[in-house]
Amino acid sequence: MIPELRQSFNDQFSTAKYDAFLELLEARSSTKVEFRIAETPVFLPRETLDKMANAGQALAMRLLSDSAYLQAARQAIPQGFCVAGETVHPNFLTADFALVRNRGGDLSPRLVEIQAFPSVFGYQEMLTSAYRESYDLPSPLGSFLGGLDEEGYWALLRQAIVASHDPENVVLTEVDPLHQKTLPDFRITAQRLGIAVVDITTVEPIGDTLHYRNDRGRLTPIRRIYNRAIADELIVRKIELPFDLTRSWKVEWAGHPNWYFLISKFAVPWLCDSSDRDPIVPPAVFLSDFLAGPGREKLAAAGVPLPSDRGPDTVYSEVLLKPLFSFAGKGIEFEPTQALLESIPEGRRSDFLLQQRMRFEPTIQTPHGLTQAEIRILYIWPQGGNLTAALSLVRLGRGKMMGVDHNKDQEWVGASAAFFPQA
Repeated sequence: MIPELRQSFNDQFSTAKYDAFLELLEARSSTKVEFRIAETPVFLPRETLDKMANAGQALAMRLLSDSAYLQAARQAIPQGFCVAGETVHPNFLTADFALVRNRGGDLSPRLVEIQAFPSVFGYQEMLTSAYRESYDLPSPLGSFLGGLDEEGYWALLRQAIVASHDPENVVLTEVDPLHQKTLPDFRITAQRLGIAVVDITTVEPIGDTLHYRNDRGRLTPIRRIYNRAIADELIVRKIELPFDLTRSWKVEWAGHPNWYFLISKFAVPWLCDSSDRDPIVPPAVFLSDFLAGPGREKLAAAGVPLPSDRGPDTVYSEVLLKPLFSFAGKGIEFEPTQALLESIPEGRRSDFLLQQRMRFEPTIQTPHGLTQAEIRILYIWPQGGNLTAALSLVRLGRGKMMGVDHNKDQEWVGASAAFFPQA
């Protein structure tokens, strides 16, 4: 993206530096990193990152001001997962963007998805600093957004997660956290904020208060939960929690679970369905609307090439089939057939969307050829504060999918970070 910075990095790269970089990551994570880390960061113009950050913020605020959308999204929350004590806004937000060539031939960001759920906020800050240190990156290169620095970033994260509580009464919850690939993030967050990492299936309800066992085995009340347990995993693994999520407990949520559903892939067709549709949002419709007819017409009117035939073997090469509530790219189908679309039971078709397929533009020059980048903007929004674009996360890949799980047997791909020249 910035040729002179890219060339300088590639010229000075060595496998010894990369190996030392990986060792540093594991030392600071206090655990093994189980997903692939890219050999390189990316170097982007500040205006490119700002454009994405501003777009994600504008889209989120648009959704929050749309009462009809919020009512429809709330009806899509699965039974048993509408949690009491919903906050007036999410505490965390992520917006993923692809870089594509527009009709004029220029690189332009396009929204992949938007999600009101925490990402690896702790790990990503550490990864970014490890890139800087291990490769001796030029000091004028910036990484934090929103006018933040390292101290301000962690202060904002503390405000969102711990708030005014004693850290002893704040927990990060996940399903079987010690065996999640995101364990490095859990450990870093716990170390920096002084909170405990707790398996959500071990939380103990007593009266109207939730408790956990601290490292000395003492029963400790929970006043605030930094929730990292994904509803999809609870549903798929048929996990029954020891407490009723729908009941009102004396606990606050840092990242209230309802927002996982209220701002998600469910939002994309709504963001498209207006006369003032932002061109940064690719056309998308619910599968139910597509098979009923109006959705097909909307995609065609938006310029998405669709085959005229509708036989069972008809292939839709320019759209993706996506389940609304899934994570890490699970369930996405490239080039779905008419038969596949119709095989989804009618009662579940509103749980899927068809989105225009975006052709990621390979922009990162590596020893293995040009590589694609997906950029995620990480936002933090403490109660009583402002929605702030804080940091970016990058995934590099050369295949159809950009997630680190889909680029295991390649080099110069995987999880990465972005830097930009500061004025």
